[in-house]
Amino acid sequence: SSGSGACSGTGTCPLTMASNKSVTATFTPTQSVGGRIAFYSNRDGQREIYVMDADGANQTRITFSGGNSSPHWSPDGSKIAFEAERDGHSEVYVMNADGSNQVRLTNNAGQNWPGSWSPDGTKIAFHSSRDGNYEVYVMNSDGSNQTRITNQSGVDQKASWSSDGDKFAFTTTRDGYPEIYVMNADGSNPVNLSNNTAEDDKPDWSPDRSKIVFESLRDGNSEIYVMNADGTNQTRLTTHAGHDGAPSWSPQETWGTKIVFHSDRDGDAEIYVMDSDGSNQTRLTNNSAADNGPDWEP
Repeated sequence: SSGSGACSGTGTCPLTMASNKSVTATFTPTQSVGGRIAFYSNRDGQREIYVMDADGANQTRITFSGGNSSPHWSPDGSKIAFEAERDGHSEVYVMNADGSNQVRLTNNAGQNWPGSWSPDGTKIAFHSSRDGNYEVYVMNSDGSNQTRITNQSGVDQKASWSSDGDKFAFTTTRDGYPEIYVMNADGSNPVNLSNNTAEDDKPDWSPDRSKIVFESLRDGNSEIYVMNADGTNQTRLTTHAGHDGAPSWSPQETWGTKIVFHSDRDGDAEIYVMDSDGSNQTRLTNNSAADNGPDWEP
């Protein structure tokens, strides 16, 4: 039967039932999800970076030069590293979270793309083709001390830093096809986690370091999967004929309860969010352009 009552906080509250009997209910409130989501879009005619609230509200353009993509939040939410093609090839830039003070960090003839920030915000991982093929590099957050940490004949890219700063998850083709590997932060001890002949790509480490979410073509089209940090229990989260990709976990304070991603299931690329088990998939953006590459503020 139905009832009424007033409650706030976590604990117990009285309820008066329709039968006029009084009962006490114990409840736990749901965890709200905050933080902003950065993404890139061509909705205004050129590829630019936007920021919005976690529920899709307040979508705001923060770059205006064209050719901008791949945003990655700093741990404190004050800055965003991103890729820009302003000089004929891809370089890594950083800017304040409102789009001000845009500074170029890399400057060479190769292609350079940001991966992720170190947990303390002092370093940025990126991948670069400056030495002939894509390898993972690390630099200080001001662009100094750019250091190569992988050295393989295949492609190494899209490094995701673990929240303790000790490891990277990354994509590599060193075994002949794209796989998700993990390695120590200095590039040592690389281990294949995904281990199949389909393309696995774009890993992102959960805030508590227990899981890694990624995209894979193993079932015929790009879908989102999650696995334990040791590669066990690989589980498909999305099931659509369209492309689902570029997953990113919700912030530390929400215990990684949500995952944001892009999908073209409705005809064009849009930003979606879902629970970390794949349930409650919800569309956040809605326009005829392509919205891609979401990154959730830590």
